[in-house]
Amino acid sequence: MTDPVFKRVLIKLSGEALMGPLDYGTDPATVGSIADQLKAVHDRGVQIAVVLGAGNIYRGLSAAAEGMDRATGDYMGMLAIVLNALTLQDALEKRGVHTRVQSAITISEVAEPYIRRRAMRHLEKDRIVIFAAGTGNPFFTSDTAAALRAIEMNAEVLLMAKNGVEGIYTADPNKDPAAEFIPEITAREALQRDLKVMDSNALALCMDNHLPIHVFNMADDSNINRIISGDRVGTLVTT
Repeated sequence: MTDPVFKRVLIKLSGEALMGPLDYGTDPATVGSIADQLKAVHDRGVQIAVVLGAGNIYRGLSAAAEGMDRATGDYMGMLAIVLNALTLQDALEKRGVHTRVQSAITISEVAEPYIRRRAMRHLEKDRIVIFAAGTGNPFFTSDTAAALRAIEMNAEVLLMAKNGVEGIYTADPNKDPAAEFIPEITAREALQRDLKVMDSNALALCMDNHLPIHVFNMADDSNINRIISGDRVGTLVTT
């Protein structure tokens, strides 16, 4: 196996990536598979930070949140991300990987508060850092949190794990059979064409700070390791 081309990466995992075959919730086997993939990359000497979404839990809460104040609903989503972070932490720790969860909202009994310099120190000590609760602010998505934390941590690349698609397409491939795969695109062009890479705030943040993005299919267990080795996998979004 070749030497890693990246030394520090941030991986964005959607909540849906934790569902596996379930309609909503968390599938233990799927979480275990993700933990195995992260451990394999970590064992190669790569420093890893993770940002999670909450679609797997929030999908089940959507009826309860209907008609709710937007800010309140967003805070519910942040708490759901904390649940996912603790689930992933437990799976990693069972595999002998030292981790820390840092939350953007204060939950001192289960997670450290987000402190940039402390998080960077954890990475330097070869701990996987899981960032929970998004940015800690309503009206910002977990995509924006991923872009923000990647820039704050001086990550070399943002890895956007998708659930069931190989990368970026001209349209939703699950709805449009004529959708064409895009192997490489600039962030500016993705914004102009309104391609659903990530939300526009997050994409603009990456573009302004020259952070490349790899969009790939999480279902293939080898994809993260291949990207770390320098292989072209999925779609590369350049800045």
